[in-house]
Amino acid sequence: MRVRTPGKVCDHLWRLGTTETGVYLLKGREESMIISGGMSYIVPSVMSQLNEFGLREDQIRALLILHSHFDHVGVVPFLHGRNPAMKIYASERAWQILSDPRSITTINDFSRGVTARMGLEKVYDEYELDWSLGIAGEKVSDGDIIDVGGIEVHILETPGHSSCSISAYVPQLRALFPSDGGGIPFEDVIVPAANSNYTQYMESLKKLQPLEVGYLCADHYGFVHGDEARHYMYRSLEAAQDEYSKLKEIYLRTRDVDVAAQEVASSFLAENPDYFLTREIYEGICRQQMKHVAKQFKGLP
Repeated sequence: MRVRTPGKVCDHLWRLGTTETGVYLLKGREESMIISGGMSYIVPSVMSQLNEFGLREDQIRALLILHSHFDHVGVVPFLHGRNPAMKIYASERAWQILSDPRSITTINDFSRGVTARMGLEKVYDEYELDWSLGIAGEKVSDGDIIDVGGIEVHILETPGHSSCSISAYVPQLRALFPSDGGGIPFEDVIVPAANSNYTQYMESLKKLQPLEVGYLCADHYGFVHGDEARHYMYRSLEAAQDEYSKLKEIYLRTRDVDVAAQEVASSFLAENPDYFLTREIYEGICRQQMKHVAKQFKGLP
């Protein structure tokens, strides 16, 4: 079953934000952690929801970035500004990206672009949401465990969606946070999100399959629970395999990365006009995917 609206997921866990983008608050004894960073324009929603759900901002002691894409780090500058002592965790590769001025420019430009698409530009007049080079934190890697007031958060490296992607798993709650590396539960399908490397992406899905999952906590379009959550990683792999076959067919037919990417983007956005990304951003994602496919099949007749 899929739940799109913000609110309580289970004991110790809440989803905050909007339908298309959100973060999670994990509450332990006397302290909490925000898991993932969402898009910048959800800051007003997150702040009002903390109050609505009876969650204390002063107990948020840490924030875990699951990967460095603009739509997964949006609330970080605001929360960091309000509490500079907050611990911010991310993979080593994520911190490399987030310390690059060119990456920060891209994050800020894309964040403002999607905010404009949503008609919410005024949020930037009220809140400080742009990334800066002053934000830094601690590195985490595969096998690390973060204690959040007696609740363990296990880190797994799951590249493929991006080179810096990690997932978080909370055994106590049977809650998995794969970010986009687990596939996006859009409407009634799973949208594969192998943005950087399809091979790694599918291997990461296989890595997550043995976990006992009662709650699949996606960054986009809510969380999944029950039987669907238990089988989600298997279905996500099937969706990824099907999509890869489609990309392969289009590339081998066109033999042109740009033409193939435009065809894929046009088809998807025509079928899904309410998808949250701008055409420019989504076409760029398709181009990244096609570059990987082209490397696999370049030279074939």
